[in-house]
Amino acid sequence: MSQSAAIPRISLIWLMVAQVLVIVPHLAYLPVWIMLLWLGCALWRVQIYRMRARYPGPLIKAGLIVATGAGVMLSRGTLVGLDAGVAVLIAAFILKMLEMKSQRDALVVILLGFFSVAAAYLFNDSLLAAVYSVLPVAALLAALIGLQQSSLASQPWPTARLAGSLLLQALPIMLLLFVFFPRIGPLWSLPVADNKAQSGLSDSMSPADIADLSRSDALAFRASFEGQTPHRSELYWRALTLDQFDGRRWSQSGYNKFAPASPWQKQGDSLSYSIIMQPSAKPWLFALDVAQTSQEATRQMSDFRLQHRKPIERPLQYQAQSWPEALRDLELSAVNRRHALQLPEAGDPRSRAWAAELQQQFPQPDQLVQQLLQHFNREPFVYTLRPPLLGQDSIDEFLFDSRRGFCAHYAGAMTFILRAAGIPARVVAGYQGGEYNPAGNYVQVRQFDAHAWVEYWQQGRGWVSVDPTFQVAPQRIEQGLEEAIAEEQSFLEGSPFSPLRYRDLGWLNDLRMNWDNLNYGWQRWVLNYQTEQQLAFIQRWLGRIDAPRVAVALVGSAALILSLLALWLFKPWRRERDVSKRLYLKYLALLARHGVDSYPGEGARALAERAAAQLPEQAEAIRAFAGAFEAMRYGAGEHSEQQLRQRLKSLRRALPWVFPRLDRRVSRGGL
Repeated sequence: MSQSAAIPRISLIWLMVAQVLVIVPHLAYLPVWIMLLWLGCALWRVQIYRMRARYPGPLIKAGLIVATGAGVMLSRGTLVGLDAGVAVLIAAFILKMLEMKSQRDALVVILLGFFSVAAAYLFNDSLLAAVYSVLPVAALLAALIGLQQSSLASQPWPTARLAGSLLLQALPIMLLLFVFFPRIGPLWSLPVADNKAQSGLSDSMSPADIADLSRSDALAFRASFEGQTPHRSELYWRALTLDQFDGRRWSQSGYNKFAPASPWQKQGDSLSYSIIMQPSAKPWLFALDVAQTSQEATRQMSDFRLQHRKPIERPLQYQAQSWPEALRDLELSAVNRRHALQLPEAGDPRSRAWAAELQQQFPQPDQLVQQLLQHFNREPFVYTLRPPLLGQDSIDEFLFDSRRGFCAHYAGAMTFILRAAGIPARVVAGYQGGEYNPAGNYVQVRQFDAHAWVEYWQQGRGWVSVDPTFQVAPQRIEQGLEEAIAEEQSFLEGSPFSPLRYRDLGWLNDLRMNWDNLNYGWQRWVLNYQTEQQLAFIQRWLGRIDAPRVAVALVGSAALILSLLALWLFKPWRRERDVSKRLYLKYLALLARHGVDSYPGEGARALAERAAAQLPEQAEAIRAFAGAFEAMRYGAGEHSEQQLRQRLKSLRRALPWVFPRLDRRVSRGGL
């Protein structure tokens, strides 16, 4: 293939089709002006093909480059980073298509297309995205095939069929490499894409934050239990604790962010489970109390949360074991006590006075806690996602005036009263419950399952968890958010097309559950097939992993891959048994690569004369092979097989090297 040759029509068509297919997955993440740039460049490219417009000159190309860089800078605020880098890559893919003149330019565009397909996985790595990516890859391969100037150059559908055939032939090798090739971590790291950082939970909390999460149906994590799955009322997924209150917001104190694990004692039965959490851009992991994990670079902190060394910027699978009845912090340190009793110096006077009154009436912490829970249950408190706005003394206004709110209001108010009464307490932020998926036997937890509850400390018992929300809206804990706010019909009111709003439609809900189960399997067995999973899989087949076994496995895998590749390339089942015929077919293929195709029924001598006329510098070598073939074929053994091979080798050396054609079918005329 000549690098300066013109681009065949079919290749240009497939390139434009491929460009559309490549850009579609990026539409949700690119600035609008790039879409306008693509539309303008595509129309310009069509006009160039119709000879109604010229290629852009140096000044126009320079202007487009400067304008593109400025556009990325204005829309992304930088020219580096993930979002900006992908925008620059797509822009380069579009602009290079516009200035493309030669086959070399077309190869650059095709390579940019493959990079753009891979970049889409940084934003969406779901099963649907993976299946869709086959389309742009096939279109790019079809464009590459069209560049070969073969007989397929004017036939779009045979070109597409050959591209599909190549993908199918590569599938076994791809699977072998996926399963056995060592999972080596990258030498660099990329920040999580903005659209994937959907944890919602942060190291501070106000009621409005939880309300925002309650309006999102984004997935937070999935959990699979060994054995029976606990009832949703028992699923309190801890993320972190908030021990600092400024009068409006609860936050994590500086000490609590870095303090090491506190002492605790295992007690009761344990729960073992596996979690796949979505990227959160936060370092904490979700787990039931009190949890241990073997996940690398993860440790337990002083508030019993699990914290990773780095923020979670890709789906993470980890194993955990929890002891719900464990005893925690039987002896509270002076530092922890001080943080668990912190309150602003002033504010919320009615709440402080009520706390002092309760402290006198109920000197034992558990008695005071029970009185508070009964108060929430007995008084006309309302669970709602549409509470009124609160003023400066937010705790007072909630407890004594509005009495309308959701988990953050109740947990924050109860923690304030306990601290004002001298009882160490803190707010726990995380998730509660989750939807059980019978199709895959796992629990899926979404952002609207975000929840806050209370921990208080009691001598001899350590930290004890209580949930005031249960006293007001038990259906929120036992059945979920949708049931708790059924009367006000505010569940996912901003997402009218979410299938979660139509769980009463049996067929639609079954379809949703099965699709989610497919995506869960995709995450478990494909996206999370990392070093640990690969070693576990290989150990199941090879047993103990050591150097000799690894060497045997690698050599065996390489031999298997090479054997399959050799079978595909040489196709021994189609090998011509007649030596002279086999050598003549190689001769025909060699001429075809240099533009000399044989005609049906054409004899060896006629073909040789026509080829000699088209390739005068190699005329002598062509006639020598043809003469040797005729002599061996029809001259009663005047030439040997070795001589015919030598003539073919001489002809091959005389002809200049060209890129092999993908369409290797040749006529058997003359045989």
